[in-house]
Amino acid sequence: MGVENSAVLAWVNKTAQLTKPERVVWLNGSEEEYRQLLAEAVKGGQLIPLNSERHPGCYLHRSHPNDVARTEQCTYVCTSGKEEAGPNNNWIAPDEAYSTLNKLFDGAMRGRAMYVVPFLMGPKGSAFSRVGIQLTDSVYVAINIKIMTRMGAVALEQLGNSADFVKCLHSLGTLDPQHRYICHFPQDQTVYSVNSGYGGNALLSKKCFALRIASWLGNREGWLAEHMFILGIEDPKGKVSYVAGALPSACGKTNLAMLQPPAKYKGYRVWCIGDDIAWLRIGADGRLYAINPEAGFFGVAPGTSMKTNPNMMRTIAKNTLFTNVAMAPDKTVWWEGLDLPASTDGFVDWQGKVWQPGNGQKAAHPNSRFTTPITQCPVYSPHWEDPQGVPISAILFGCRRSTLVPLVQESFSWQHGVYLGATLASETTAAATGATGVIRRDPMAMLPFCGYNMADYFNHWLKMGQRLTRPPKIFRVNWFRLDEQGKFVWPGFSENIRVLKWMIDRCQNQGDAVKTPVGYLPTVDALEGKELSLSEKEWKILLSVDRPGWVDAAQKQSEFFGKFGERLPPQLVDEQRALLERLNEKPVPARS
Repeated sequence: MGVENSAVLAWVNKTAQLTKPERVVWLNGSEEEYRQLLAEAVKGGQLIPLNSERHPGCYLHRSHPNDVARTEQCTYVCTSGKEEAGPNNNWIAPDEAYSTLNKLFDGAMRGRAMYVVPFLMGPKGSAFSRVGIQLTDSVYVAINIKIMTRMGAVALEQLGNSADFVKCLHSLGTLDPQHRYICHFPQDQTVYSVNSGYGGNALLSKKCFALRIASWLGNREGWLAEHMFILGIEDPKGKVSYVAGALPSACGKTNLAMLQPPAKYKGYRVWCIGDDIAWLRIGADGRLYAINPEAGFFGVAPGTSMKTNPNMMRTIAKNTLFTNVAMAPDKTVWWEGLDLPASTDGFVDWQGKVWQPGNGQKAAHPNSRFTTPITQCPVYSPHWEDPQGVPISAILFGCRRSTLVPLVQESFSWQHGVYLGATLASETTAAATGATGVIRRDPMAMLPFCGYNMADYFNHWLKMGQRLTRPPKIFRVNWFRLDEQGKFVWPGFSENIRVLKWMIDRCQNQGDAVKTPVGYLPTVDALEGKELSLSEKEWKILLSVDRPGWVDAAQKQSEFFGKFGERLPPQLVDEQRALLERLNEKPVPARS
């Protein structure tokens, strides 16, 4: 592949001199090249071919046991000033970070190939789209980027002679967790990652570029880069309305993005445009338009099944990379959430060790993954390639809360909706290292991914709302309320169409709702809920407002807001005070 872009050539040559690879391999994105990469990975032991009849074109990868999730403690935003990164990010001064990283990268690729992987985020020719180039010594990473992006010549064609591309440098290094760094230099449009091969740390097109770097660019240029799915809901008359939604990792974004409505909702259909990342811009008509910059799904395997997400199970039936799942003797894959076969003799777990049910170990790692092309999804929307994006009618922020937060609430305004997103708190999952089930503040589900000071991010959201003449309505959802026995109250999965349909109705000035101190809540009838086998007590859990609990939660928000000092937009404090007044039914003094 002939490359004439002088900025690209200079950067690749400079990096090769530092990392000293055995060879430099430029990737063009062709199918023939992809097959060669797969063969190379099998030969090198990075991939295991799976059963060609049950899993055609599929492979298994096992990562190092110390390298199985995003390592937020090793993730840094390196801006010229610490305040620019904010209290939501780990910070290192750029000069110090480059000095440390250059020592780690010096000779790091010796004896290995350095793959030059150009990739395009977003549709070809779109004003939304941006180009990145990743240099990596991991063939597994290169294969994943081929699946997850529009990779190869198409990216270089979009770039032309421009030097405006995101530089992504990655090396497996020694996989030493004590010297693991994922460093973002937003002012340089650069990401360095070393000593990790896990997707969220090593596929730099994904969270690193598409969220941390892109969010910085969006703040500077007037658009949003968000941890959101995008779906379209088609009604029986053929009208499609689009929803963008943010939920923390492993909280159901992917299941919702390709939901299959139950038989009762004949004529309704959900179209998937993306399950994880959305870039949003304001259109000439004053509406918010969104694209999915990615080309594949990097989904969590455990819990994915024909019951929870039949469309995803159909998507991953072929041409998929599985990471850290279990394998049966016939080279089929298995994970928790799937039915066990009659015999598990010869099963090996995600580390390749013999496994049997009841041995106290998970067969698949809780954060095991699959990487698969979006175009294999049965409900993938052709508007995924629309260079203008799709108009967003509703935005939802979701959380995982066993108590307090109702099933769904509609904000009173854009500003109130930003407050709902900014105060999002959720119980942690296995997608990041650390304890699970702990309540953590996760504004807009972006806390680990915002590439700059979150106070400025909140302000950017507020300013976007001021520019929108036809803003989407904003909602918050919680599928995870528990009863006194610790069981989920809401049936979830396909039944979530009831909540989505109510949202769209509200966007069209229809759908019954009750005004409460925390927002508009649907009636049981508005959700057509009498068809569900839920008791009056269960509906009360889902759709009631615990006033003392909300007062306590609002007061605890002050500690989080206080971290941002004077940079915190005063509008959020105004919304907090207004909430307390609605809950207490009396004025609350303004904070000095």
